[in-house]
Amino acid sequence: MKTSSLCWVAAATTLVAALLAAPLSAAPPKQLRDKEAQAQAVLAQVSALDQRFERTDEDWNVARLQLRAADASLAKNRQALHRAQAAERLAQARVAERLVTLYETDNPSTIDVLAGSSSLGEIIDRVEATQAVTAADHRLAVQAASVRIRLANAQEALLTADQEKQSALHELTRQRAQIGSLLSRRRTLLASVQTEVAAIKAREERRQEVLAAQARARVVAAQQAALARQAKLEQQRASAARAAAARAAAAKATATTTTSTPPVTTSTTAAPAPPPPTTTTTPTTTAVTPTTTAQAPLALPPSRPGAAAAALNYLGDKYKWGGASPAGFDCSGLVMVAYAQIGISLPHSSQAQYGLGVPVPRDQLEPGDLVFFDGLDHVGIYIGGGQIVHAPHTGDVVRIASLASFGSRYVGARRI
Repeated sequence: MKTSSLCWVAAATTLVAALLAAPLSAAPPKQLRDKEAQAQAVLAQVSALDQRFERTDEDWNVARLQLRAADASLAKNRQALHRAQAAERLAQARVAERLVTLYETDNPSTIDVLAGSSSLGEIIDRVEATQAVTAADHRLAVQAASVRIRLANAQEALLTADQEKQSALHELTRQRAQIGSLLSRRRTLLASVQTEVAAIKAREERRQEVLAAQARARVVAAQQAALARQAKLEQQRASAARAAAARAAAAKATATTTTSTPPVTTSTTAAPAPPPPTTTTTPTTTAVTPTTTAQAPLALPPSRPGAAAAALNYLGDKYKWGGASPAGFDCSGLVMVAYAQIGISLPHSSQAQYGLGVPVPRDQLEPGDLVFFDGLDHVGIYIGGGQIVHAPHTGDVVRIASLASFGSRYVGARRI
């Protein structure tokens, strides 16, 4: 059998009658299908939002850590800048103090240097020492200023980076809140839709129970009617056999009487012999008429309501592609198992099953007849009342459906 998605398509359109329609409609509710589709769509949205929220939350955590590190670097550099500024001020103060000292103190003249020195080397050492001290103070001031400038530039760069990280964290916080709010609303909607789906399923289960009870009653009535027809047919056949036997006996008796009568010799003037009795022809005509009438129902073989009754025992069992047991059925697997319950072996293929038995006009369907749809890709068992029992598609269960709900997808029916 083509146990493909076409079986799913065949069952999908059986959900024509919503729960707001007639409560005992044989079609699964369209409302249930729509709500389940909505639940799947919302669930997909929730899953996508969950992933987005997780990524955004991770980025948000990283941004917080980066901002914290930037703040720490900024604070550390700020402390170093304060120290550099203090060192620069100190170096500048020492240089200023040196200049003040040199200004306030008379500089030793060449005569003083020469007079106070015992040798030329000492004179040179004194001059170099004075210059070295002045140069060292100047270098210290220059270095302190350089450090302070470098740290000030670093402070400015760190402050810019810190502001950028604050902006990034603020944007991620906004996105995180937005996605979280949307996710919360979608989860609420999902819970609401799932609650509706559960309620619809519960109502559908109760509806299926009512339909099953009605179907079983029809099938039992069909079985009893079939038994009554069979009994009547057997009575008619027995009557026909007795009538045939009676006609045969009468014919034999007539033949015997004719044979045993002695020949009559008369003259040519004798009265003619009376015609033979014709009373035996009347029973013959009378007996043939009911026999002919009794053969009319044999234009179609009797249906198999027992197979319909067997199929109803599997209501609620899940659909399983290629399945042919209570653990799971596909459409032709259900038919095969149901007919096996009444001792008839069928192939596990809807197309092969269509090649068996005899065709049945739609207006003469009886419980147990096989009905085919979707180019022979789907099959069910007629259960009377314009309804069938079938295994629809993956994700569904064996259920009762309206034959009319299949519309133009109906192909035909066979009586096995």
